[in-house]
Amino acid sequence: NHGARWAGIVKLEWSVSRLTRERKLTNRESGSAANVKGKGNCQNSKENRDFSQIQILPAGCSHVNGYKVDNWKQNLRVIYQCFVWSGTAETRRRKAKSCICHTCGAHLNRLHSCLYCVFFGCFTKKHIHEHAKNKRHNLAIDLLYGGIYCFVCQDYIYDKDMEQIAKEEQRKSWKLQGTAFCFLSENLMPFQKCLFTAVTFVYFVPPGIGEKYTTWEPTKRELELLRHNPKRRKITTNCTIGLRGLINLGNTCFMNCIVQALTHTPLLRDFFLSDRHKCEMQSNSCLVCEMSQLFQEFYSGHRSPHIPFRLLHLVWTHARHLAGYEQQDAHEFLIAALDVLHRHYDNGKKANNPNHCNCIIDQIFTGGLQSDVTCQVCHGVSTTIDPFWDISLDLPGSSTPFWPLSPGGDGSTVNGESHLSGSTTLTDCLRRFTRPEHLGSSAKIKCGGCHSYQESTKQLTMKKLPIVACFHLKRFEHSAKLRRKITTYVSFPLELDMTPFMASSKESRMNGQYQQTVDVLNNDNKYSLFAVVNHQGTLESGHYTSFIRQHKDQWFKCDDAIITKASIKDVLDSEGYLLFYHKQFLEYE
Repeated sequence: NHGARWAGIVKLEWSVSRLTRERKLTNRESGSAANVKGKGNCQNSKENRDFSQIQILPAGCSHVNGYKVDNWKQNLRVIYQCFVWSGTAETRRRKAKSCICHTCGAHLNRLHSCLYCVFFGCFTKKHIHEHAKNKRHNLAIDLLYGGIYCFVCQDYIYDKDMEQIAKEEQRKSWKLQGTAFCFLSENLMPFQKCLFTAVTFVYFVPPGIGEKYTTWEPTKRELELLRHNPKRRKITTNCTIGLRGLINLGNTCFMNCIVQALTHTPLLRDFFLSDRHKCEMQSNSCLVCEMSQLFQEFYSGHRSPHIPFRLLHLVWTHARHLAGYEQQDAHEFLIAALDVLHRHYDNGKKANNPNHCNCIIDQIFTGGLQSDVTCQVCHGVSTTIDPFWDISLDLPGSSTPFWPLSPGGDGSTVNGESHLSGSTTLTDCLRRFTRPEHLGSSAKIKCGGCHSYQESTKQLTMKKLPIVACFHLKRFEHSAKLRRKITTYVSFPLELDMTPFMASSKESRMNGQYQQTVDVLNNDNKYSLFAVVNHQGTLESGHYTSFIRQHKDQWFKCDDAIITKASIKDVLDSEGYLLFYHKQFLEYE
């Protein structure tokens, strides 16, 4: 019945090619199943890795080869034409009438079509999954966005040939619809004026993924509109511009959640949207250029999920230890991305002081960590200051002894955190991080005053705070005897005051005892939470998601391609792996 239904819609002679594909699939799956890696290994051990032997694999998965036989290109084009893009009114009516789940009859629930036979199925209710398992048909196409899903890899995949067909058919669809629209239409002009601080405008040409943006020369009509609308229109609270999902390209949720956090970092967004990066790299491999393109994609007004295949390729190229389709650590990806952006930013190479970089990454993310080592005999102090991009904090439950909780055990509120009896807060972790630590007799250092090796104490404090403070809660423990995830709940505040942890406030903490100084007029060290990255699952298998703040008190959950509204309670009740805070007040230098 299903075959007759589809055959009545469009004539596809698939019988011969289908039998050929199924024979090849049967022969191949026994060998390919052993190579399949699931959604696991979120925290890969760095031991026993030979980075010199890592090769960058071509994007995509090996299971598409079983589909690429006979007349597969024409068959795929017909599916895109009739059931995905639907460029004409006739194909749209056909899609609305025929695209229903062959199991439950529903129109919604993320409908997918099997690429091997005539079957439509719900992705949400897993009807398409049941069909794939029973028929051993491993590939299906999302009828809303056109993405190809592999049921063996359990993820959406990228294939260059299939992507080319999708782009070509999408262009044909837009031409049929006559939608040669300009990004700077009269309706979108106020948003453009509000988002771009510099007088640099761009227009978006619909033909798909990775297209170039060109400068915009205003017409007389547009100049007239600008003269009559000199004021910026305030973005309404229900505005969703800047919210865009990211397709998972095969265990790349670790990358997607970091991209969401970076694209919603206010100063980084202002920098890239004002087109201030002037690339001088000869090769087409600049990660800063790709990030600039990514910001344009996010704030173009388009709501369909973006496919970050070029970003993934550049990360694999410049951070070889992250190459491959295995799940990686989101924190490791953040540091690698900041490092590559720092190296590719041309202005950083021109700094007069080699120890001080003026690139946008260092301007936003770099702070100064002061280390004071005090001799226990002469009490002489040796001080060093090191730059940092993030602060890694130990948690209770790890093999490292955690400093006992001080104030707050009585249910009081510290730094805006509700400190319940027995619970751990971000402030507790910061107090432990900045407490004096006795190095012991096995770690004696040579004292400059005594001119001999003596026992000492070491204390870390913040000499200089970054504009964006990133806190890494060390939930993945790796040791010779133990490999596990620490699930201890740590409460964190929407607003954080870092004054008690500054080097200038060191005298307020004696022998590890915390004394809070309250200065309501001092706002220099106060931060607001704007992004949270979470990890669900175990050390061997898990998934990364993120919460991002769009407007004040408006939060959204980003789960790869799916973005949903979230409450402040959802954010504060989450486990927390990476916490991103932005300074509330900035001073121009």
